[in-house]
Amino acid sequence: MIVDFVENYTFDEIAVGQTASVTRLLTKRDIELFALLSGDLNPTHLDEGYAAERDGRRQLAAHSLWGASLISGVLGTYLPGAGTVHRSQQLDFLRPVRVGDTLRVTVRALSKQPADRTVTFECVGINQNEERVFEGTARVVAPASKVHRRRVDLPEVHFHEHGARYKNLIEMAHQYPPVRTAVVHPVDAASLEGAISAATAGLIEPLLVGPRAKILEAARIAGLDPGNYPIVDAPHSHAAAARGVELVRGGEAGILMKGSLHTDELMSEVVRGATGLRTERRVSHAFVMEVPTYPKLLMITDAAINIYPDLLSKRDIVQNAIELAQAMGVERPKVAILSAVETVTPKLQATMDAAALCKMADRGQITGGLLDGPLAFDNAISRQAARTKGIRSEVAGDADILLVPDLEAGNMIAKQLQYLAEAETAGLVLGARVPIVLTSRADGALARMTSCALAVLYANRKRKP
Repeated sequence: MIVDFVENYTFDEIAVGQTASVTRLLTKRDIELFALLSGDLNPTHLDEGYAAERDGRRQLAAHSLWGASLISGVLGTYLPGAGTVHRSQQLDFLRPVRVGDTLRVTVRALSKQPADRTVTFECVGINQNEERVFEGTARVVAPASKVHRRRVDLPEVHFHEHGARYKNLIEMAHQYPPVRTAVVHPVDAASLEGAISAATAGLIEPLLVGPRAKILEAARIAGLDPGNYPIVDAPHSHAAAARGVELVRGGEAGILMKGSLHTDELMSEVVRGATGLRTERRVSHAFVMEVPTYPKLLMITDAAINIYPDLLSKRDIVQNAIELAQAMGVERPKVAILSAVETVTPKLQATMDAAALCKMADRGQITGGLLDGPLAFDNAISRQAARTKGIRSEVAGDADILLVPDLEAGNMIAKQLQYLAEAETAGLVLGARVPIVLTSRADGALARMTSCALAVLYANRKRKP
């Protein structure tokens, strides 16, 4: 029951026997929110596996006091209502309330004490099977005067399980055997730990390429044991980058992974004409972002390599991203081609490129995805914004991939999502002979692991005939 205002029954208006009720369907989110607010992290309520071990049922049960908290809602909102002061509560808990159960909580006035305006209420919780879940009494001080006020609008609560979609990608990657990976210059704790963690998780088999002494010292500082992983000695970062590329060219590694060296240093060896890893496709980078307020993983490309890509470069960037999305299980990725406006305008080159790319997709020059553009950022990720602008499109408001006009725009979008929307960031370099994991010192363990999982998925997709 939702009302636009709250009011109350004064002590004098309350009659013995008077009742009020609320009914709630228990969801997993209710349990998680109660755990978050109370700090009660008992696995009985939060871990389906643990719950099953205890009573053979994987269906989570609510904290007992979750149901009791509904009593407060009835007393404070309906009877007596606004101005009520809760003095004491006595309850017996008779059976659990599980996810999917409907709980009806009823309070009934039992007695009144005029001296201090105390009212004692019977409190009962009954499930959908008419079984008592709890029973007891509450003692409150009822208000002396009438209150009639507009209901306070509570803030919306957005639930997001940190890293849940990334964890799904990691599970997908486990269907394949580990891929031999040349890890270039892992001479600091973060890059070495990222590689070894991915190896421990069964995603990659690392070849540690760089100065042996520095790698071993980084391992000692980080408390890691690199003994199970071969070290390919190289005197410095330039040599390590060249040697890592050489290992890939020789078929000894199927993934290239950046360690503690500048991206330009590694990529200069990747794109070197005679000895690099170029293909006929333009090399590009794609961020795969888990944004708490967006319903699925969102790819942003290119925000790291191509500064001002022309039309043909954008064609390759889109195709690279589509193939990565397909490797992630998105059968027909939706590509939103971004600009500042939604109409084709000769003064804005991004809109002209968008129109051309859509026609190229119509003619089979880009395959596997559904393209639309130009689209402004809001129209690409918000159906409501698209409707407001009168845009009818399968892509608008539901994009899997955002193609940005240039590196500056893409970098700003990615970092705004990361720092203002608490997005997680993983990604890959695409279009070379093998996927390239570009880690950053700011990347967390999950982001590094996810980037490795993306590389495994992409590498195995490229192997398929």
